[in-house]
Amino acid sequence: MADPLAAPADDTLLVVVGPTASGKTELALRLCERHGGELVSADSVQVYRHFELGTGKPTAEERARAVHHLIDIVDPLEEMDAARFVELADAAIDDIRDRGRRPIVCGGTFLWVKALLRGLAPMPPADAEIRAEHMAFVEAEGRPALHARLAAVDPDAAARLAPNDFVRVSRALEVFAITGRTQTALHAEHQFLPRRYPARLLGVERTRDALDERIRRRVQRWLATGWVEQVSQLRDRGFGAARAMDAVGFRQVVAHLDGDLPVHELEDAIVRATRTFTRRQRTWLRDEDVHYVPLPDA
Repeated sequence: MADPLAAPADDTLLVVVGPTASGKTELALRLCERHGGELVSADSVQVYRHFELGTGKPTAEERARAVHHLIDIVDPLEEMDAARFVELADAAIDDIRDRGRRPIVCGGTFLWVKALLRGLAPMPPADAEIRAEHMAFVEAEGRPALHARLAAVDPDAAARLAPNDFVRVSRALEVFAITGRTQTALHAEHQFLPRRYPARLLGVERTRDALDERIRRRVQRWLATGWVEQVSQLRDRGFGAARAMDAVGFRQVVAHLDGDLPVHELEDAIVRATRTFTRRQRTWLRDEDVHYVPLPDA
């Protein structure tokens, strides 16, 4: 492709993906400015109100450069999943196009991106008894032990999911218990269905060292500007059980507030967890046709 950033001649959707801290928002904003676009966020933490530091939400200056959709749209304890995201994203994309603008999708929650582009693979309904059994197991043995159970039956799903992500790990085990088939196999079958949207995937080209440095600088900035205090205040307001509290970085801040992680270890712990997360993000993108473009470091 001569210029992957050029505007498609048809209704191909431009989708900016890539690891955390790689510069997705900046690339998406440049595309918006170049092509008369509006940004549709595909981020499972940025949807929540009140969670500012630690989420990578666009700054006031960035929001002034382009209209943003699907940021700060649900309360912290409100349910939000891939199916609801697709419904909201479809509506935003239709609205943007109806006004003669170009939607630019941007985000690092690749399950949501895949659901938007390919639809959701048919899965069995949730089973409260299985989920309760998993919760009891975790309370007795810990979340890594539940993750190990998943690795034994669906190693590909285990590689994608963090050991502490109880909801998704439990769901993958639940699917296997109900159907006798792995979530990975069911998703693989679904890959062959026609896309819901023709799409061009774009990412920012970064070396691993450059990305690691960007991660550390961002963590330092958020900690210096009150990330710990923000999490403490959110818990005081009754949002301790919010799904966003289980996101990378927030888990470490919560551990610090609970006395399980000394302050002098907090930065390194968050950086390590974020680097691990970016490796899982690369796993998600391994089989995708992503056009990576250079972007100056900021």
